[in-house]
Amino acid sequence: MQISADNKALYFTSAGCSVCTVLKPKVAQLISTHYPKLEWQEINITSSPELAAQYSVFTVPVFILLLEGKEYVRLIRAFSLDEVREKTDRVYRWLFDE
Repeated sequence: MQISADNKALYFTSAGCSVCTVLKPKVAQLISTHYPKLEWQEINITSSPELAAQYSVFTVPVFILLLEGKEYVRLIRAFSLDEVREKTDRVYRWLFDE
């Protein structure tokens, strides 16, 4: 699996992560509803360990926001939906001037 240098919301997860299971659909819905210019991508670190290593992901869940190929937001383990919204909104509005 490869990630192109576009505008993406990456969500790193694993099968045994109960927090990931609860949070993932909420974050996915938030991204698809409020940030239409972002592509959502879920990455299972068990099946894609090289990609997890490339992004220095050693625990889950991890949310990474890439805009024009650059990392602008990284939230690790204990984060809320409000944090995702607040941090994503700030840079998304700046980049897309909405």
